[in-house]
Amino acid sequence: MLGFLTARQAGLDDPLRLRRAESTRRVLGLKLNPDRDVDRVHGNGVNTIDIDAIEGKHMLSGGADGVIVIYDLENFSGKPQYTCKAVCTVGRSSRYVHKFSVETVQWYPYDTGMFISSSFDKTMKVWDTETLKPAEVFEFEGNVYSHHLSPIARKHSLIAVGTQNPKIQLCDLKSGSRIHVLHGHRGEILSVRWSPRYEHILATASADSKVKVWDVRRASGCLFTLDQHNGDKSKASSEAVNTAHNGRVNGLCFTGDGLYLLTTGTDDRMRLWNSATGENTLVNYGKVCNESRKRLQFTVSHGCSPEFVFVPCGSSVAVYALHSGELVTMLRGHYNNVDCCEFHPDYQELYSGGKDCNILAWVPVLRASDVEEETSRENKGAAGQSSVNPAFQDAWSSDED
Repeated sequence: MLGFLTARQAGLDDPLRLRRAESTRRVLGLKLNPDRDVDRVHGNGVNTIDIDAIEGKHMLSGGADGVIVIYDLENFSGKPQYTCKAVCTVGRSSRYVHKFSVETVQWYPYDTGMFISSSFDKTMKVWDTETLKPAEVFEFEGNVYSHHLSPIARKHSLIAVGTQNPKIQLCDLKSGSRIHVLHGHRGEILSVRWSPRYEHILATASADSKVKVWDVRRASGCLFTLDQHNGDKSKASSEAVNTAHNGRVNGLCFTGDGLYLLTTGTDDRMRLWNSATGENTLVNYGKVCNESRKRLQFTVSHGCSPEFVFVPCGSSVAVYALHSGELVTMLRGHYNNVDCCEFHPDYQELYSGGKDCNILAWVPVLRASDVEEETSRENKGAAGQSSVNPAFQDAWSSDED
């Protein structure tokens, strides 16, 4: 670390190199923090969580009990031991609460005054954070598995919605209406995700084993369908042509720069794709346990070198190196299956929620003192013992002297 600081001070290193190095060290040091708790409010499993991108101070959670909770992540006490308090709740007593399981929650990307939730009660609700009342309600024909609002869009305010119906619905937040439908899948849409690089690019994952990438400005079909065999027909059976996985595809996640797309499927595989060409990079992550019949929320680190992937795997969270596929560690602490996790890029922290009704905080361990610092402290201590300030020396003398 001292070497990085010296090189940064002398102008020998890129300004971001020190930041990446420290972010990487912090991610590699993630541990379950015994000093930080998150209020346990949900009476059933936690399906989804989201941290606001503006201030990074508030977290949303949605549960299988239909309840939505807003947490304050900031530590006002100044003490190392504190609890992230639930500041407000859309509970069972509210007339506006979802009737069934909440599958996805998301903050409005530019302001914490609004958030969006979708549920198995066949609705998606746009909430006013101040009043905790829905400003708009979209109703669908089947269960809503996933929705997503673009984190970078300036020219549109479209929410992509995946339901039991194989058609992807595009809802306009400004007009409050469904304005477009994307046709192409043959199974229920389990996950949808906008690109963080191009505001009109959308990825969708379905139970038909396919992942499609769309440009919503085009009236024709999708841009391309991801093929796990990269077009090699000799390796694919007739049923596996243009499929991303050999099972239901229930997880999607772009990397922070939008250059790569990660997918997970019930074939216990995770794959990394070039988001521009749709090419399978063939990174081998090994077996990634995935028993979820619904959407699986996983996440990627931001600002590290290399980047890391955090994937729920049974009752643990598996941490993989993004481009090498190496399993770095397993974060164990939940008592039941983990359904969602979210990375906090400002502090390199991870929050995970599971069927045990708990949300756990994984926090970087404190850095140990550098060797040079410890040596200098020891030397100072030794010098202090040998050369005591004369003002504190014993000046007593006997009469015999």
